[in-house]
Amino acid sequence: MANQLKVAMQQRIKTLHEVGWSFRRIARELGIDRATVARYVHLFDADNSKPAKVTPGSGPPSESKPAKVTPGSDRTQSLCKPYRHVIIHLLNQGLKAQRIWQDLKAEYGFSGSYSSVKRYVRRLNNQTPLPFRRMECDPGMEVQVDFGKGAFVFDAKGRRRKPHVLRIVLSHSRKAYSEVIFRQSTEGFIRCLENAFWYFGGVPKTVVIDNLRAAVSKADWYDPDLNPKILAFAEHYGTVILPTKSYTPRHKGKVESGIKYVQQNGLKGRSFASLQEENNFLLDWEEKVADTRIHGTTRKQVGKIFEEVEREALRPLPKERFPFFFEVERKVHRDGYVEVDKSFYSVPPEYLGRRVLVRWDSRMVRVYTSHQVGPLKRIAVHVKREPGRFSTDPKHIASEKICYVERGAKWLLRKTRLIGPQAGAWAEAMLKERGIPGMRVLAGLVSLSGRYPATAIDQACGIALSHRAFRLRAIRELLKRQSHAQQEQLEFMEHHPIIREMHEYGDFLEVKFNAVGTRIQSLWPFPPSRDEGGRGQGSVENGRDTS
Repeated sequence: MANQLKVAMQQRIKTLHEVGWSFRRIARELGIDRATVARYVHLFDADNSKPAKVTPGSGPPSESKPAKVTPGSDRTQSLCKPYRHVIIHLLNQGLKAQRIWQDLKAEYGFSGSYSSVKRYVRRLNNQTPLPFRRMECDPGMEVQVDFGKGAFVFDAKGRRRKPHVLRIVLSHSRKAYSEVIFRQSTEGFIRCLENAFWYFGGVPKTVVIDNLRAAVSKADWYDPDLNPKILAFAEHYGTVILPTKSYTPRHKGKVESGIKYVQQNGLKGRSFASLQEENNFLLDWEEKVADTRIHGTTRKQVGKIFEEVEREALRPLPKERFPFFFEVERKVHRDGYVEVDKSFYSVPPEYLGRRVLVRWDSRMVRVYTSHQVGPLKRIAVHVKREPGRFSTDPKHIASEKICYVERGAKWLLRKTRLIGPQAGAWAEAMLKERGIPGMRVLAGLVSLSGRYPATAIDQACGIALSHRAFRLRAIRELLKRQSHAQQEQLEFMEHHPIIREMHEYGDFLEVKFNAVGTRIQSLWPFPPSRDEGGRGQGSVENGRDTS
């Protein structure tokens, strides 16, 4: 027996087949074999066409012997049947078969197995499907977007290529815009969507799209991750991008039928010499055919209801088109710059060594925090520079890296006045006397305040000013002399509680020397002996030692 698909996958096949998808498209969308799709579709058709057959010999159900019927019949030999109303009530509350079985056992004394409850729940779901809720939109509220296959395009060499056709349909009036492109890229998707807004003459409040990779980084019905460029585009036009639920084409059913319409009515059986020729044909076809038709649902002419009702309900267009930009992540260099298109741009010093997101177009460069740290936050803006050039924002230079000379003469003079009035007067006179080289002299004077008191510096500047001495070395020499003159002479103390008298140190040394001599004599093993002549054995004879 062939492997059975899961119930969820079977239900997806059934749903897509009911909305008119082909076997090939269903197989490509779900990632399964086309023959498998065909097999399950035929099984669905057979189940819907054949009535339930009661097995031979079965009669009315009784308490002793319940009737046996095939699955799908209302009468069933299941222990769950007495609790049918309870199970339906719990299903309406959104509970699953596992929870229903647990509640039946705990509250009603149910003796059946979990498998029996699961089978009964599956039969109930198949017998009583809930109808789809039809959603209609107010004018200007929503536009639906989807891709399909366009007509063949032949190049000059006769080679053919089939592009993608993007159809954008306003949900209220069914007014549409169609455009063909070769690649489903983010840039192409944005340009087509923007062309549609300018074609309509306004912007809808929401844009419902499929989970195409050009727009959705990670599909999630509750919290999808959209491409940053798509988010920037939506912010520029004041609209909201809403992806549909995966494998749920009915969430954008209006554009699903719109894709079929442009393929069957507009492009089928046609071919074009270029992409531009096909786009020109689609514009003419939209105005002369699609807009003049009476729509099967609204029962009104599409172009007329758009002009009378929906055009004015759209939001106004911005003054400029969306500034298309390039985007890349960069790591901040050790010098505080990021490289973009062979140019260099500064960022705040706290982002040194971190990764940032850079967006640039032909005019501006914008630097943002990385996606990995949360929502984007703009941290720097620069005008686009030529390759090899640097763009530096003075606010991005750390204060510790700005020298005194860079701060300017006014800042340095203000710092010298804070030292004292004579220091300020000397600084002004010196700068007037020496000119530009005096800038470094001012920086040196300010740096002296970290080593000497302000009063001493001010006094030295006063003396130097009186002698017209405008060299920093004169100030330094005066400060050194003042420091030497102010040093206090230490008084010699003849008596101190911890210092003893000199004769006490002499007595102490004498005692110690006597003790050492006594110790040496006690350690000597042979006392000195004398010979007959009275000389010791260690005497010196004739100038040499005889010991």
